[in-house]
Amino acid sequence: MIDELKMIASRVREMREILGMSAGAIAEKIGTSEAEYLAYENAQDDIPVGKLYLIASEFGVDPTVLLCGDSPRMADYTIVRGGKGVSVERFAGYQFTSLAYNFIGREMEPMIVALQPSAEKPELVTHAGQEFNFVLEGAVVVTIGQREHELRAGDSIYFNPSIPHGQHCVDAPARFLTVINE
Repeated sequence: MIDELKMIASRVREMREILGMSAGAIAEKIGTSEAEYLAYENAQDDIPVGKLYLIASEFGVDPTVLLCGDSPRMADYTIVRGGKGVSVERFAGYQFTSLAYNFIGREMEPMIVALQPSAEKPELVTHAGQEFNFVLEGAVVVTIGQREHELRAGDSIYFNPSIPHGQHCVDAPARFLTVINE
C-alpha cells in the first residue's frame, strides 16, 4: 500500500506541474500550508481523502485520475464486483475501497472502510458535504467533535463532516460503508 500512496502523490505532483500551478496556490485553495502540501506531494504525509478531492477539483479532474491514474468511463451505471474496488491504505490499519470510481461525474463517493485495532486514535479530519457511515462488521467508534459514538454492525450515523471527525475500531477488525457527498 505504501507504493500506492507514493503513486498517488506522484500523480498529484505531475498533474500540478502539467497544469503550471504553484504548490503554494494549491495549498491555499485546499486550506493547508505549502509545507504540508509539499509533504503530500513527496509522500511524506498521507493525503487525507477530503484534501485529495479538493486537489482533484482544483485540477479539474475526477479524483479517480489521482487515485488510479485513469479516468472514469461509465456514464449510465457501473458495477464493481466484490473485492474489485480501488483500494488505498490511508495509514496503517485504515484502508478504504472506492465502489464507484469508474462512474463519470459522480456526486457521491461510496467506500468500504476496513479498520484494524490500534492504540492510537485517528487524526480528526474535515471536509465539505455530508457523510453517512453504516457498520457492516465489528464495532466502530465515530468521533464527531468532542463526542464519541460506538456503533455496532447494523448501526449507522449521518453527519456534517465539516465538524472534525474520525473513525476507529474498538478491539477487533471492523468494516463500514461510508458514503460522502461533497
